[in-house]
Amino acid sequence: MAAKTKTIPWDPTERLTTKKAMVSFINAALEDGDPALIAAALGDVARAQGMTRIARDAGLTRASLYKALGGDAKAEFATILRVLGAIGIKLQAKAA
Repeated sequence: MAAKTKTIPWDPTERLTTKKAMVSFINAALEDGDPALIAAALGDVARAQGMTRIARDAGLTRASLYKALGGDAKAEFATILRVLGAIGIKLQAKAA
């Protein structure tokens, strides 16, 4: 009889406790280039800092923030910039 594998849920927000960890997490998503992954990473960072506060600081409702950063959502660039500002991270360009 095969042994059963026990799995536990993994929540990235538990590891996003420092600004450095948050920046690294978002940069990894940006390097991947998948818009859904980038939105999800921003959502994870926002959850780590508190969705209610991030929504307020970004000038959004909590529900619209969840919607903008959820799975198949295609958030507007302006929304992404507002969320980045609310979480205290700047978007910068660099030569490829």
